[in-house]
Amino acid sequence: MEKHIYNTNQTLALENGEKLEDFTIAYHTAGKLNETKSNVLWVCHAFSANSDVSEWWPEMMGKGKILDPERYFIVCANYPGSCYGTTGPLSVNPQTKEAYYHDYPEVTIRDFVNAHEMLREYLGIKHIHMIIGGSIGAFQALEWNIMRPELFDNMVFIASNAKASPWNIAFNETQRMAIQADPTFKMKSDMAGIEGMKTARAVALLSYRNYMTYYMTQQDEESLLKNFRACSYQNYQGEKLARRFNAFSYYFISKSFDTHDVGRNRGGVETALSRVKANSLIIGISSDMLFPVDEQKYVAEKIKEGKYFEIDSEYGHDGFLLEYDQLEKIIFNHLKIVKHENTC
Repeated sequence: MEKHIYNTNQTLALENGEKLEDFTIAYHTAGKLNETKSNVLWVCHAFSANSDVSEWWPEMMGKGKILDPERYFIVCANYPGSCYGTTGPLSVNPQTKEAYYHDYPEVTIRDFVNAHEMLREYLGIKHIHMIIGGSIGAFQALEWNIMRPELFDNMVFIASNAKASPWNIAFNETQRMAIQADPTFKMKSDMAGIEGMKTARAVALLSYRNYMTYYMTQQDEESLLKNFRACSYQNYQGEKLARRFNAFSYYFISKSFDTHDVGRNRGGVETALSRVKANSLIIGISSDMLFPVDEQKYVAEKIKEGKYFEIDSEYGHDGFLLEYDQLEKIIFNHLKIVKHENTC
């Protein structure tokens, strides 16, 4: 995919009344628009991912795949608060000429979608053939379909819900507590809170996986008194994220996650879901403890054109990244796309 930076020279007005001035959006594209501009496929990325879909969903992208650049013009935008090029906590605040750090405004999922709208208009896209996202990516896809229902033909909504649950929010708050417990997080530094973020990531991983995942992959082959595989794995995952992320983005994205509620100021969740017009494929994962399948079944039930399918997986929530064979089969079958066909 090819990376682009859109310096909007505009202000992104936020849901809470604050604003981000001189707003910048980082995004990736692949493929080309067809003559009728009817082949746009928009991907919404998840919590710690970036807009280069080929990096974190490589098995889903390529010739003959769901994300086929020979068939589609594929767009993925990095959302506000993240650390991959879109205006975030480490960006320079035009008012102070210094990085935002702790002063970054609290951005909502609707603000994410309004940023996507700015990019869509800049790219001259008037219609989106399909939007796809998993987890917090599905938050964005659903919110956008409610905000602009006439814009989309198809939506693929994976391992997510219509409103952040108390369970979701409790996990997020626990991770924020870990970051705040790191005394360096009070500092104005790009590396502030990094040790706390490592712990936060380890906590998050427990919600992304489950008992069986750890039993299958982190079981020690012999009895030990120390140096357990599960301990090494948790530390490794924290270190791995620390090499590419920062604690401020992690903290503020988790705050954005908590705001997800498609029914806010719309008469409730059920009323909001009734506005979706897209042919909607709702996918749950049997072992997902972060977003239990009843949440996806509810979304499918309340969307007029919603259809529910379930992936059988032992990988929990992370199944949306790992069970690509099942995902591909379900999406191809539901949308009646002929695999390996190279025309829209």
